[in-house]
Amino acid sequence: MMFETSPNLFSPSAPDRGTLAMLGSADLAGQRKVLDLGCGWGLAGVYAAKLIGAHNVFMSDVCEEAVEISRRNIVLNDAEGITVVHSDAFDEIHESGFTLIMSNPPYHADFSVAKRFIEKGFNRLEVNGTFMMVTKRRDWYKNKLISVFGGVRIAEADNYYVFSAQKRSKNYANK
Repeated sequence: MMFETSPNLFSPSAPDRGTLAMLGSADLAGQRKVLDLGCGWGLAGVYAAKLIGAHNVFMSDVCEEAVEISRRNIVLNDAEGITVVHSDAFDEIHESGFTLIMSNPPYHADFSVAKRFIEKGFNRLEVNGTFMMVTKRRDWYKNKLISVFGGVRIAEADNYYVFSAQKRSKNYANK
C-alpha cells in the first residue's frame, strides 16, 4: 500500500506506531461494517477495506484536508467504495450497526473528544460489536470504557495501550 500524507495531519511522515499497534490487535476477519473514526490520512480504513471489502468500510474525520487526502489514498490503493464523511465525531455519520469502530483519538488534549467517541460509538455499534481505541494513557480510558461497556481488554504494544470493548447489550453498563 502507498499513501499520500500532509505536514498538516497527524503522523505525516510515516504510519503512527499506535495505529499500527491497533491494527495488529484488530480482528478484521468476518467484520461486516467497520468505521475508522478520526481517520487522518486513511491508513486504518484502507487497510480494513483491503481485508473485508471497501463497501464495508466507513471513514470520518473532522479535518477537511484529512478527508480529501483519505479520498485520494482510497483511489491510490484501489479501494474505491469506502464511504468517507467529513464529520465532527458522529455529527454527520448517519450509519449505525457497526461491527467494529477503530479510533486513535487526540489523547494529548483533554478527554472530551475520546469521551464523545466512546459514548456515541457505543450507540452506533450493533450488539456484540467491538470498539477499539489506542492511546498512551491507560487509567482514564480503562475506567471510561468499563463504565460504558461493562468491561475492556487491554493489550500493550510498542508503548501503547490498545483497548477493545464489546457491546453486550443496548444499554450502557452503568445504567
